Amino acid sequence: MNPLIISASRRTDIPAYYADWFYNRIREGYVCVRNPMNFHQVSRIDLSPDVVDGIVFWTKNPLPLMSRLEELWAYPFYFQFTLTPYGKDVEPGVPSKNDVILPAFQELSRRIGPERVIWRYDPILFTDRYTMDYHITFFRQLARRLEGYTHKCIISFVDLYRNTQANMNGLGFAPLTEKEIMGLAQRLADIAGKHHLVLETCAEQIDLSPYGVAHGHCIDRTLLEQIAGYRLALEKDKNQRPECGCMASIDIGMYDTCRHGCKYCYATHSLKTVARNTQAHAPNSPLLCGQILPEDVVKERAVKSYKEEFPQFSL
Repeated sequence: MNPLIISASRRTDIPAYYADWFYNRIREGYVCVRNPMNFHQVSRIDLSPDVVDGIVFWTKNPLPLMSRLEELWAYPFYFQFTLTPYGKDVEPGVPSKNDVILPAFQELSRRIGPERVIWRYDPILFTDRYTMDYHITFFRQLARRLEGYTHKCIISFVDLYRNTQANMNGLGFAPLTEKEIMGLAQRLADIAGKHHLVLETCAEQIDLSPYGVAHGHCIDRTLLEQIAGYRLALEKDKNQRPECGCMASIDIGMYDTCRHGCKYCYATHSLKTVARNTQAHAPNSPLLCGQILPEDVVKERAVKSYKEEFPQFSL
């Protein structure tokens, strides 16, 4: 039996583009997910609050999801909210950071609490425009404006995949050296501390503990336990990279379905495929894109809750 933490989603921005679909799946009580490696293999996943031990949302724009947050209160949940310094040259589909995204972050925090909104300043990349000084200046401005609206910031440094390397041609991209990573981490940690933020890394090998930066857990058992009020007997996700500290989860997203168009995104391989997939999206389908086909093999995913009530102590 698998523990049921829902990741929504590392593969696409469900809050930004598929909020109605997600709420329909919550109402229906299940979701179907295609195996990325075997198109006709489909998992049917129970979404009952009785078995779901938590939901982790990953987003750059939660606004479409925020109008119906009351439908989520049966679940422990929190947000991994990416807010970076990049403009349209790197993140062409993301609305204005100053006019839309920052106010959305603050409003989300007011509504669900700062402990449930984790700020992701990632991935960090250097180009002719986005220099070390640029990052330090922008991080300081964001940390000041987000103080009190979040307790934690997660950073990572860009990983180059075949598709991301091609996408970043023309930006003047330069890989970060270890010296640059350590120098930048030290400066960011200093700024974070001044604004009462814990700084952690996401899936990074490099040891930044001398600067007070620990290896993070983006799908965080301790945080879910604090939100839910019970213990969770969860284990590390064996399907992620060794450097990843996340707990095991089931991702309900789909690759090549995010319309942000971020140049560094590993989950988008082709904008033409994104356009084709999003045209196949139907809010009432159990699948994020498309429908169940006659040749599909649909199997119920064996899951159960791993919650353990905290022991009660009497004085």
